[in-house]
Amino acid sequence: MPNGLFGIHHSNRTADDHWGKNCFNSSFPAAMASYMFDRNMSAIYIKVDVVDGELKVVPTEIPIREVFNAGNRTLEDLHFSFESVFEPYQQYSFDAIDGIDLVMKDTDGNYLAPLEVKLTVLPTSQTSTQPEDKWGSEIVVRSATTSYCALGMFDAVKHDDRAIREIFEEACASIQMWDNNYEMTHKLPNLIDAINTFEKRYYTYQKPLLMQTLWKTQGQSPVLADQAFDIVIWSDYAFSRLFIDGSEQPSDTMKRGMRATARLARCLWELSKSGKIRVTDIYKQMAFDNQTDKEFAIGGSLWRKYVTADRITHLALNKSVIDEIIEPGYIERLRPERRFDQTLYFTVRVNE
Repeated sequence: MPNGLFGIHHSNRTADDHWGKNCFNSSFPAAMASYMFDRNMSAIYIKVDVVDGELKVVPTEIPIREVFNAGNRTLEDLHFSFESVFEPYQQYSFDAIDGIDLVMKDTDGNYLAPLEVKLTVLPTSQTSTQPEDKWGSEIVVRSATTSYCALGMFDAVKHDDRAIREIFEEACASIQMWDNNYEMTHKLPNLIDAINTFEKRYYTYQKPLLMQTLWKTQGQSPVLADQAFDIVIWSDYAFSRLFIDGSEQPSDTMKRGMRATARLARCLWELSKSGKIRVTDIYKQMAFDNQTDKEFAIGGSLWRKYVTADRITHLALNKSVIDEIIEPGYIERLRPERRFDQTLYFTVRVNE
């Protein structure tokens, strides 16, 4: 473990970088995923299916090898490029696209997969008062994630661009001002219908987008649960339901989820017409007086309604895996004033 973390043999981060405040939260999940990759373990996979003609978010499982799009490569063949641009998607934008938390490549430079990475605690303070089978975790989403969601969706079905345009044309072509609150709140239902039609037709093309690593504590205490870690993978289609489903209620103003829904519809429509858009301009124009860096947040109770896998109450990895994922001595580099660092730090100390 040249970087002190399991499986990360090649990376754009140095051994020192991995332990910094803004790096450990993605480096540790990558190492945990590598550990599961090495042991042929599957993650929880939240995906979309069509059940009785309706879109439904369902839990299943997915091998980490598939999440990394690694094929028959070994961990030694993989390159972990953090906070980087997934260059294959740049072809769809005139302006520079944002980076994403983790870009998987191989050591020959071939791009494999873009992944947004979250490290979140289970339970949240709000759900900790409920029975354990109702505990949930929170997700805070950046606008970069929703733009990658749109680009990835189109990339997978670009061969069918004419049919995609037909799906969105009626709902989108009539919009005069994409940044007008009144017009967008009234036309959003048609946009949602178009997205639903699109997803019902192409859901078999969904692929992993968000890798959410869970660490579980004993309620609100700083002590790790015995079964302390697991990974939830969200497909791009399942991820989109987090903001689309909450946008169906009538509103006089464009809320964050509604904004994300309208942006997705616009991106897919314009990409189907020309194959290239100005992603940054779309996101800046359609701000609706909200922050542009934060897209939306999902609380623990709502999260649990989507993540219905029984495995959530008994996570896959025991807390003892810390000793295998983090090389001895490196735990000293953590900053105990940060909650997750503190939990890891004192867990190791207690066990020594």
